[in-house]
Amino acid sequence: ISDNLTWSVHTMATAKKAQQRLHFLRLLKKSGLGEKLLVTFYRSTIESILAYCVTVWYAGCSVVDKKMLQRVINTAQKIIGCSLSSLEEIAKTRLLSRALKISTDHSHPGHSY
Repeated sequence: ISDNLTWSVHTMATAKKAQQRLHFLRLLKKSGLGEKLLVTFYRSTIESILAYCVTVWYAGCSVVDKKMLQRVINTAQKIIGCSLSSLEEIAKTRLLSRALKISTDHSHPGHSY
């Protein structure tokens, strides 16, 4: 988060890091790796970067920044040749998972009130 309370610096750095890994995804595709393994590589090296702490920053992220990150996912879809979860779907899934963990953990500070 920057001094003007935006996530632009974070999303630009995240997009840059993820785009660098798209190069390796292209190389693996050119070498003939199957779709299932390409998706596994994508999820472990690219999606993990995009989704890191997504429950914290996604709601406060601007539309422009979200589009920048979604572009990385769209490029990966074109390389792999199959549909992948959108950034919004990833954020929603992780947020619901986090909320479920908090609601079932009675020692969580949120249960004190």
